Amino acid sequence: MAARTCTMLAQNSAPPASAIQIVHVDALPNGLRISAGSTILQITALRDDVLRVRAADDGQLPEDASWAVLSSARSASVQTVPEIAGERMGFHTALLRVTCDSTLRLTVTDRAGKVLQQDARPIEWSGHGFHVYKQKFVDAHFFGLGDKPGPLDRVGGAFTMWSSDSFGWQESTDPIYKSIPYFIDYREGRALGVLFDNTWRTFFDFGREVPNQYSFGAPDGPVDYYLMYGPDPKHVVENYAWLTGPTPLPPLWSLGFQQSRYSYYPESRVMEIADRLRADRIPADAIYLDIDFQDHDRPFTVDTERFPHFAQMIHDLAQKEFHVVAITDLHIAKLPNSNYAPYDTGSAGDHFVKNLDATVYTGVVWPGPSVFPDFTRKVTRKWWGTLYKEFVEDGVAGFWNDMNEPAIFNVASKTMPDDVQHRIAEPGFRPRTTLHLEIHNVYGMENSRATYDGLLALRPNERPFVLTRASYAGGQRYAATWTGDNSSTWNHLRMTVPQLLNMGLSGFALSGADVGGFGGSPPPDLLTRWLQLAAFQPIDRDHAAKGTRDREPWVDGPDQEAIRRHYIEERYRLMPYLYTVVEESSRTGLPIMRPLFLEFPNATTDGHPIDLDSGSEFLFGPSLLVAPSPSPEEVGEYEVNLPPGVWYDYWTGERLDRRSQTAARDLEQRDAKQPNKPLLVTPKLADLPVYVREGTILPISPLTQSTDEIPVGPLTLRVYAGDDCRGDLYQDDGKTFAFRSGQFLRLHFSCEVKADGTLAVHLSAREGSMAPWWKQVRIEAFGWTPRSKQATSGGDRYSLTQSGNAWIMTVPEVSSGMDLVLN
Repeated sequence: MAARTCTMLAQNSAPPASAIQIVHVDALPNGLRISAGSTILQITALRDDVLRVRAADDGQLPEDASWAVLSSARSASVQTVPEIAGERMGFHTALLRVTCDSTLRLTVTDRAGKVLQQDARPIEWSGHGFHVYKQKFVDAHFFGLGDKPGPLDRVGGAFTMWSSDSFGWQESTDPIYKSIPYFIDYREGRALGVLFDNTWRTFFDFGREVPNQYSFGAPDGPVDYYLMYGPDPKHVVENYAWLTGPTPLPPLWSLGFQQSRYSYYPESRVMEIADRLRADRIPADAIYLDIDFQDHDRPFTVDTERFPHFAQMIHDLAQKEFHVVAITDLHIAKLPNSNYAPYDTGSAGDHFVKNLDATVYTGVVWPGPSVFPDFTRKVTRKWWGTLYKEFVEDGVAGFWNDMNEPAIFNVASKTMPDDVQHRIAEPGFRPRTTLHLEIHNVYGMENSRATYDGLLALRPNERPFVLTRASYAGGQRYAATWTGDNSSTWNHLRMTVPQLLNMGLSGFALSGADVGGFGGSPPPDLLTRWLQLAAFQPIDRDHAAKGTRDREPWVDGPDQEAIRRHYIEERYRLMPYLYTVVEESSRTGLPIMRPLFLEFPNATTDGHPIDLDSGSEFLFGPSLLVAPSPSPEEVGEYEVNLPPGVWYDYWTGERLDRRSQTAARDLEQRDAKQPNKPLLVTPKLADLPVYVREGTILPISPLTQSTDEIPVGPLTLRVYAGDDCRGDLYQDDGKTFAFRSGQFLRLHFSCEVKADGTLAVHLSAREGSMAPWWKQVRIEAFGWTPRSKQATSGGDRYSLTQSGNAWIMTVPEVSSGMDLVLN
């Protein structure tokens, strides 16, 4: 449809009220553009459920470029139907209706008229800065913004996006390491995602300044934000991944247990840790090398006194099935005429950021005076990637980009001066020079991007593993992350769950928190509790600061070690399930660690998120619910509020019918009308409550000591009978991109309890060309009682045996598309 133009009178939003401007309305094929004097407001539909809002007050929309949003998404478009009449200007898609009044206030509703977002006032401009104010409804809840400390729900809080080195951060600290200007507005069971794509220092207020308004703004940069409609929150998360990209499928070993410290040295200490893990039969896949492996803390060097046989050590660790992750901070030691290749080649290529006077900027970090790559230049990122060549040839498996906010010592700001110059030379951007103020929040992301792309160039068919501390929206395309320098306190253990849940909702499916707390020395019980919880985190890394006590799993004696080993072992048994969830995430963007409302958006009668009633509970994938104590240091009993439905105790198989459970935040109201009271759990050090959703078929493997080890024995399918009973399994070589050409295995499972009481289990035909590691399948059926204790498949008969709450059988030869009938 050709653009249609009309003119109308509009009341200026600023006093005096009698001021009038001529408004030009252009009905675009995919939306609307409105001009009022020098102000432009443009709303377009990228999809029926994704809108983009852009505005400017100087007569021209800013450059259409983004570090966060994929070009394929920004160029997407759907046909819209204009609705322009009187002083109302708007359009609709198949799912959404957009209207704008004569003061340029925007309202977005669903097609039934339910308000999803409404401007509380017109955009307020102040010089180069602006604020956008939205109506905040009394029952609104807000989630996202990355790894901000504090509660899961951001309502009532105010936050700043300015990536900051925040050693010793606490619950009220803001900002910290990452800047992810994205959140989900959730109320009455409806979800709307908002991505404010502005890389300057941005601000968010969810009702702190004005209780019935929320706002976001910046001192400079574009008004450019995206609205993603659900109505369910899971669809919003998938839309966000469509905009910014999902986390790519990582190497399988990165999902195993990772042992780290600042720092393991010398070489003999590294081997001692590896040998002890194997001797004590604690499954593990990775060992980290922090900065002390380097020569005088200089990135891309090796201290040959501490590590005289570095390449041989890497080889020997690989023989023991350990992958080494080496730190490579982005600061380059300023060492002219010293035969330090990163500095020499970087200087020769003009790859470092500069001061206003065109001299190279110098700041002090670990190696002393240092210079910093200008990652806004594609050519500089390519150069950075070449620095990994020798490490890659030595066999180093992954890399850790730390200190990349960027962190600078000996200055009050702890980072670069605002006026450091960046020379943008990036496809999709207009070449220009800009201030660090604009680039600061994307600097860490572009560092991890340079690392990821560099590793791909060096090992084109091997999946990179990069861990980054700082990032921006879309940074999940390049790196996993963690919550930075947390502390060895019970409160930091408590904060781990909401931080990681919000990280997952913000696109970073692969995230973790340093197990045991980075700063300080955890008492034995705290370390044990943390290792239990971390077995159900996406990234499971045990890490510690210099000067703290040892915190490897064995440090507190055999009793504590046995508990810790048990949970790490359970993670490895669950690896088929975990890897299947991770592969789903690589396609959909759905997080691995999930808030309850993501899977149960209708669990409450008034539409509030059930997580607000459920302490520290979370989902590990779609099917496992983990319920740590909301006050982990306390010894008294605590409540577990399972979502309504039937659940099973993961450890015992006990069936728990919670279908009559009523969710209510007011405990007195709940207890008065709910006959089925919440579960009461008395904490025991060896126990972490885990529950399985009814209708789950859970794939379990025999225990291995690493993900490189091929399991020996049958694949176990734990069948939890119930409605919509199903499960999936995905596997590939865990290393390469061969899965893209069909070298993978995908299976679907289903079950049904028939009218005659028999349990039918179906194993689908195999998808993909990869052969499974198993020959046999073991069925463990829960929530169902047999009559004859027999099973049939084709003409073959099998016997059922009972163990606890499970009925068990083993199929010696598995065929494609197999049906089993248990009766």
